[in-house]
Parts: sequence; C-alpha cells; structure tokens
Amino acid sequence: MSSSTARRRTLRIAAAALTAAAGLTLTACTGADATDAKPADKTDTSAAAPESGGAGTSAGTQGTDAQAGKQKPGSGNATPSRAGSGNGAAKGSGKTAFCRTNDLTMAAANSSPDQKTGDVTVRMTNKGASTCSAAGFAGVDLKDIDGTSAPVHRGREVPRITDLKPGDTATFSISYKVDFSGDSIASPTHIIVTPPNETHSVSLKWPAEALKLAGPYDDKIQVHPVGIAN
Repeated sequence: MSSSTARRRTLRIAAAALTAAAGLTLTACTGADATDAKPADKTDTSAAAPESGGAGTSAGTQGTDAQAGKQKPGSGNATPSRAGSGNGAAKGSGKTAFCRTNDLTMAAANSSPDQKTGDVTVRMTNKGASTCSAAGFAGVDLKDIDGTSAPVHRGREVPRITDLKPGDTATFSISYKVDFSGDSIASPTHIIVTPPNETHSVSLKWPAEALKLAGPYDDKIQVHPVGIAN
C-alpha cells in the first residue's frame, strides 16, 4: 500500500469518528431541550389556573353585586309599607271610626221635664274595646200598636263631635207634642234606632211612663243630634 493511500484512509476514519461524535452531541442536546420544555409547559399550565380562578372570583363578585343591585329596589319597596303606615297616621289626626250597632248598648227612658213637654231620651253606651264616633243624627222610626211605622223628622241643630271611649255614654232625645184630649190615635210601642253612619237597627220599647203622644206622626215629632251624656 502506498503512503498516499494510507493517508486518505486515515483521514476517512477520522472524519467518520468526528461525524459520530457530532451526532451524539446533537442527540444529547436535543434530549435536554425536550426535558426542559416539559416543566416549562407545566409551569405555564399551573400559572394559568390562578388566573382562571381569579376570573371566577371576579365573576362571582360581579354576580354578588348584581344580586345586591336587585335587592336594593326590593328594599326600596318598603316605601309602600311606610305609605301603608301613613294610613294609620291619618286615623290619629282626628278621624275616629264610627260606632257600630254591635258596639253599643242602647235603652230608652222618659225624660219629660214636666207634664206638658213630651221627651224620650235614648242612651248609647260604647261596650267595644276602642274609641268610636257617634256624632250626627240617629235614624229613628216609631212603630205603632197597629204594626205600622213612621220616620221621625230631624231637628235643625248642628251635630257635635261625639267620640266615645270604651264605657262612655252618648244620648239623643225625641221631642213631641203631648196629647191632652185623650183622642189621639198615635200609640207607639217601639223605637227603631239606627246609630249615626250605620245601617243596622235596634228595636227599643217605648217607655211605658212616657207622656201620651199627640198624633199624627208628623214633623211635630223630632229627633235631635247625639251628644255626650251629662
């Protein structure tokens, strides 16, 4: 073998060795890079989780704010309740509920001051649990012994405020012309009383000791406004 041939062979062997060494080096570097990339991916993923959680918290806060916003108008709806409580204030400003028939105990008695003046007084006592108003004129009809009835005309007086506390009594009177002839055909047996501002009536007996009423049943018989008993 010539010296030149031996030299070329030596160079090829050296080149092959260098190529193999370079391949090993590249493989080692590539493996290291791939290994390093995996932790980097994991780190990025773990970093994204808190951000996602933060967004969820923010959304939750916004949801809470939205709910709070919905509740605020609800709290404002308490105003109608105040408006409702304002109705109670109106009652306390001088207006009193009217006395109901069922809240009153009534009785009629002769109240003629002498033998020439016919007068019957009706007493109304508040047996209820609260103050009520009996102001005004009571509705009055006189029922006769023959079964007929006739309304009693009102007097011209102006009604007064008549508030009755529980247990208080109010009165009104019926005045009439007395019969001195003995020929009167008017013989009342009952007084049908409807309290002021009421529609339910009570039948009271005409007082047996009352003076004889001169008929007919006309405007000479009058009912007077309700007032506080003396």
